[in-house]
Amino acid sequence: MTILSSLGRASRSAPLASKLLLLGTLSGGSLVAYSDSNKKEEEQKQKKKKVVVLGTGWAGISFLKDLDISSYDVQVVSPQNYFAFTPLLPSVTCGTVEARSIVESVRNITKKKNGEIELWEADCVKIDPANNKVRCQPVFKDDPEASQEFSLDYDYLVIAVGAQVNTFGTPGVLENCHFLKEVEDAQRIRRGVIDCFEKAILPGLTEEQRRTKLHFVIVGGGPTGVEFAAELHDFIEEDITKIYPSVKELVKITLIQSGDHILNSFDERISSFAEQKFLRDGIDVLMGMRVMSVSDKDISVKIKSSGEVVSLPHGLILWSTGVGTRPVISDLMEQVGQGGRRALATNEWLQVKGCENVYAVGDCASIAQRKIMGDIENIFKAADVDNSGTLTEEELQEVVDDIVVRYPQVELYLKSKHVRSIKDLLTCSEGNPKKEVDIKAFESALSGVDSQMKSLPATAQVAAQQGSYLAKCFNKMEHCKEHPEGPKRFRTGGHHQFRPFQYKHFGQFAPLGGDQAAAELPGDWVSAGRSTQWLWYSVYASKQVSWRTRALVVSDWTRRYIFGRDSSRI
Repeated sequence: MTILSSLGRASRSAPLASKLLLLGTLSGGSLVAYSDSNKKEEEQKQKKKKVVVLGTGWAGISFLKDLDISSYDVQVVSPQNYFAFTPLLPSVTCGTVEARSIVESVRNITKKKNGEIELWEADCVKIDPANNKVRCQPVFKDDPEASQEFSLDYDYLVIAVGAQVNTFGTPGVLENCHFLKEVEDAQRIRRGVIDCFEKAILPGLTEEQRRTKLHFVIVGGGPTGVEFAAELHDFIEEDITKIYPSVKELVKITLIQSGDHILNSFDERISSFAEQKFLRDGIDVLMGMRVMSVSDKDISVKIKSSGEVVSLPHGLILWSTGVGTRPVISDLMEQVGQGGRRALATNEWLQVKGCENVYAVGDCASIAQRKIMGDIENIFKAADVDNSGTLTEEELQEVVDDIVVRYPQVELYLKSKHVRSIKDLLTCSEGNPKKEVDIKAFESALSGVDSQMKSLPATAQVAAQQGSYLAKCFNKMEHCKEHPEGPKRFRTGGHHQFRPFQYKHFGQFAPLGGDQAAAELPGDWVSAGRSTQWLWYSVYASKQVSWRTRALVVSDWTRRYIFGRDSSRI
């Protein structure tokens, strides 16, 4: 014991190198080896590139799920520590599905990864691309110790912060309307609906006052507004009026749409079906109207056809008219010369224009597609290998695939013309393929291609595909530096490192209430009715991020069929 005590005192006073030598002598060098392995792990971690991910929505979670984090040091900044299945938010507003059933902890999603992901529950308030830093503000504002700002360095930054509600500067919207972007929004709406009925049955109110309390107004005839109107109608008809029978005849739902049809992003057959369904259900659809202002008692709308302004009293308003840019993104756009845009511009590889190591995915970004007519001369020169001034069939064949991959609008143009290949556009007057074409004929054949350029919609489907695509690019980044897999660079020669992002549309659903839904499926297929509702159930259940949420959502649907929706105000 005396010897060990002496050794202990000696080790405490000795420098680190002496300690390791002393302990290594006692243990046969095993602890020295352990120290070396720790040092190697630390050096290995320092060699890893730092990837900072902003946001845990559809794009952010898809990126994290598919990223090989053993190759990167990954840090995530998000104001929520969970992922929410946002397409079911309208169901949460009326208790068809419970809020907890559609959320999954980010740490639960990423814990199975081969590596560690650090998550900071904070808002990103400033992006500094010049110095590769982001400044963050923790969400715990009521705790001075846990609310201090901090900064993170990055080698690569992935921006997936989504978008915020677009009020178009309409007076009174922020103060008097509900929104439906987050789980908390859905919970507030659910309490608000119940409050409207509780207020309406209080003694001393006139019938007109009761009608006002029970007038539910939805602004925006897109998917979110239509789904909420349908859910609210079912909730009232199937559950609420049984509890509040005295005010059953006073309830009114109004949907205000500035365009000529609701669901105008869908096939016109679906828009027509939805309008007829709402007409039968007694939902008042007002089209061709623009909201001028909102107060706590009424909403002023302008009839476009006549210019007349009318006021509608309301009990609750949902504002669902599209998305706008978050302040942190607007600030970044000013820094990189993109001021005045609606979204952050990226190239086809989701790289922010003006930043080499910053990527943006989801609703906060928009892909600025390159026009083929701006590169037509370079494409022709690259294909004209023998510099003859004309392209043979063989020369054209060499670049056809690269053109289609590099410019996605080409494929859309070919479909619109009902042809299979660019070569089919290059025909002579008799309709036979030309054996050789000059620059004028080549340019003429492709002159209409850029008319097919379209912006991608701000949907979960687009965001998820972008996040997954970007993760796959990160996974093979080192390999593709030596072995590029992308199309030809028509201007500078060589090949792009990766294939550009290409969105694949798998269809879209619109639940319309009464166990009926409409669907727009690939291949110009349109379906509507009860069978489509069951298809919607199966697809949305299968798309849940975990077996836990899948089981909870299905059990909520089953509970609703057996017991109805809960009308408690919690």
